[in-house]
Amino acid sequence: MPPRLRCPAACGFSSAISPSRIPLRSAVLLWSSAPKAPTPAGRYASSQAASPNLLGLPDGYVPPTKPPTARPSDTRKAQLLRTYTSLLRSTPLILLFQHNNLTAVEWAAVRRELNVALSKVPVSSGDGDDVAPNIHLGVIRTRIFDVALKLVEFYDPSTVAPTETTTARGAKTTVVYNHDLSKSAFDAVKAVTSGETPIPESSAYAQLAPLLVGPVGILTFPSVSPAHLAAALSILSPSPPAFPAPTRRKSPGYYDPIAQSGLQKLMLIGGRVEGKVFDVDGVKWVGGIEGGLEGLRAQLVAMLQSAGLGLTVALEGAGKSLWLTMESRRSVLEEAEKGPAEEAPAAETSTADAPAEGEKKE
Repeated sequence: MPPRLRCPAACGFSSAISPSRIPLRSAVLLWSSAPKAPTPAGRYASSQAASPNLLGLPDGYVPPTKPPTARPSDTRKAQLLRTYTSLLRSTPLILLFQHNNLTAVEWAAVRRELNVALSKVPVSSGDGDDVAPNIHLGVIRTRIFDVALKLVEFYDPSTVAPTETTTARGAKTTVVYNHDLSKSAFDAVKAVTSGETPIPESSAYAQLAPLLVGPVGILTFPSVSPAHLAAALSILSPSPPAFPAPTRRKSPGYYDPIAQSGLQKLMLIGGRVEGKVFDVDGVKWVGGIEGGLEGLRAQLVAMLQSAGLGLTVALEGAGKSLWLTMESRRSVLEEAEKGPAEEAPAAETSTADAPAEGEKKE
């Protein structure tokens, strides 16, 4: 490091303007005339007020990339709410687990064994795509997840009225602000929370809300794949003989003490499949469908074919019985018509032959 250079002139200048040598009146004048550093709020307000003038934007202009919100949109809670609503709308299969405060090492061990089990499922067992990499196990914040459920269940974005706003060129236009952080969404959730909007007992929210108590984790599937669901249940909630745990020879890591400690702290409490709420038995029924979705489709096709075949046989049987009845009646009528016609010629021949026999006797 180079040595410092001493500057007597600078030292003399600094000593000349030291506070001890400045009179009190001059010090007050200098302090009042010195420019003050703006606070963050002042900078934000000044930039907001000067931005229309600097950029030439009209008053009342709202950027399309940042629509107005009821609450601040740059907070972690707001982003979690958007994540949960998107998850509920796009994920067809969600399993809910209650966890007893797993450590980070235990979570890592549980996810490792879950990924190993899912990687062994054939790709053809799903919808044709490898869904195993997109299956995630994580922890949720129950209060925000509860609000997300209310939004998905009771908020209809199509009912929001358009709002008049100003474009960048000053023209008037109408825009619909119906996103999950909008004022209309906030009012819908507030109405449900206060009781103004009734909650039907058959709704998904009414059935899932009692489960969102305490620490809760979710396992999300990008598609309904019974084969992958069965593999996940065999690790996270084994129940032989339908979902037996892997053997020590096939999966020795499953019996690691850390993994076993984490798995014992997980408990399956329910699931959400295609918008419908299932209990533990219902989730296991979905995972126990043989052949996955292909097997379910085959069962549905066989059931429809059998129903159609039964309907066809029933309709054909009624037609055949009617035809047989009409044919038997027609044969009876024909025989009845032929009977008198045959008896009449026979009687005529008998009366004609009678005198001839008398003459022969004479």
